[in-house]
Amino acid sequence: MPISCQASGEYIMKRIVLSIDCGTQSLRALLFSESGDLVDSVKIPYEPYTSLHPGWAEQDPEIFWSSLIDACQRLKTKNPIRFDTIRGVGITTQRATMINLDHHGKALRPAITWLDQRKAADQLPFKFCLYPFLKIVGLSQTVSRLYMDGKCNWIRQHQPELWKSTHKYVQVSGFLNHRLTGEFKDSIASQIGHIPFNYRKMNWSGRFDPAALLFPVEREKLPELIRPGEAIGKICRRAAVETGLKEGILVIACGSDKGCETLGMGVIDNSMASLSFGTTATVQTMSASYFEPIPLMPPYPAPIPNHYNPEIEIFRGYWMITWFKNEFAHPEVERAARKGVAPEVELDGLLKQSPPGAMGLMVQPYWGPGLNHPDAKGAMIGFGDIHTKAHVYRAVIEGLAYALLEGVHILERRGKIHIRKLAVSGGASQSDQICQISADIFNRPLVRGKTTETSGLGAAIVTAAGVGLYPSIPAAMKNMVTYDTTFEPNAVHASVYHELFKRVYLKIYPSLKSLYKEIRVITKYPDPRS
Repeated sequence: MPISCQASGEYIMKRIVLSIDCGTQSLRALLFSESGDLVDSVKIPYEPYTSLHPGWAEQDPEIFWSSLIDACQRLKTKNPIRFDTIRGVGITTQRATMINLDHHGKALRPAITWLDQRKAADQLPFKFCLYPFLKIVGLSQTVSRLYMDGKCNWIRQHQPELWKSTHKYVQVSGFLNHRLTGEFKDSIASQIGHIPFNYRKMNWSGRFDPAALLFPVEREKLPELIRPGEAIGKICRRAAVETGLKEGILVIACGSDKGCETLGMGVIDNSMASLSFGTTATVQTMSASYFEPIPLMPPYPAPIPNHYNPEIEIFRGYWMITWFKNEFAHPEVERAARKGVAPEVELDGLLKQSPPGAMGLMVQPYWGPGLNHPDAKGAMIGFGDIHTKAHVYRAVIEGLAYALLEGVHILERRGKIHIRKLAVSGGASQSDQICQISADIFNRPLVRGKTTETSGLGAAIVTAAGVGLYPSIPAAMKNMVTYDTTFEPNAVHASVYHELFKRVYLKIYPSLKSLYKEIRVITKYPDPRS
């Protein structure tokens, strides 16, 4: 049991905060000490979604709440002394998964998750007035696509009576905050998705703001916004009975999982960036200034008040590792299970068998369209009879790092900043070889956190400051974030990667863009923007 030592030699128990990290496939309840140590944890897995129709991805919101109850009760049973000393609770959740609630906080329909691919009909208000201007500036398709992606628009079109009955339209964090406190409130830093939110002002959009036209959710259906680090409310009696938490414990406004992850990796300004090696790969930094990393793509609200998280996302980024494991790496996965280590650790052996550059094999990991590459598909080029599965795996890892490096360059160019250091988290970061390859490709030092629960740590940092354990969120971060490894770039390898990135990788999409369109026309492959 972690302890701290006072000058007098008297030992006291460190103060504890509880982070709830509600993801797509599991919910984790995490006890963190004031020094950032993960004291105990419980993970409750669940299926990521149900799909009644192709492309749909829905989830029963009660799964999130029942998992939170289960996790808390298990933690209390495992570690009753620590559980009873919890000073505050912070919620961090998946982004852009929205829930329709009635006046009592009961879900009116399954949540439409961020994975859902359904589209609303293109009924954008004032479109015919705006279309000529949007077409001139090349944004007509982008604006239409944003409107069609808005799940609030789909519900309004297909379930109008349900929409009328909706009292609040909230993120998963807003749903859990209400269940814990009885308050329809949520953190400013959790408002990420197709909602009428003004990212520059960090408040709900005015009536004629573009976001309010694209996503016309009535103001009264939106929760009250709370600054990160301030109190949402207190654990109510009903929540106390169900979870085992003490009634009256403060629930602190935190932020989204990616924003808390960036904070949990020690990123306090734009001289550093956080790399997330997860299903969705991202590079994200912290900025006191507003800048759009891609036109019409605002920086997200950060879990530090009055700060932003500019981000570049590679949709389904490290999903490619899962694909590789399923198709080619059954022996390595089985050995990893016998050893009790992550498969990525066992796959390090394959990475050691292939030199930097994978003998000319290169991967462009665009598995879905983006605002800056709307016609993209994935590509592997340079294949020859010399290549083995070791080369394929290395090319996949290098391609993902190239894509994130491109994202770093975009952030630096758009924000007029210089990122000198990187921090890494996510499942793939458990691999030393993947981390080293990334350090070489970025040609920057790369640090890995002591805990893999970096989103939970970020929420714990905000919560610790919110309940007064530290005077500010930056002060809490300084005391709670520690790194276990620093990966310095290999100059020789970095030189090879620099040439491949500049002379080959950056030319792949422009060279293949027209061919992607032809493939879609000939094979009748669905238009990703439809």
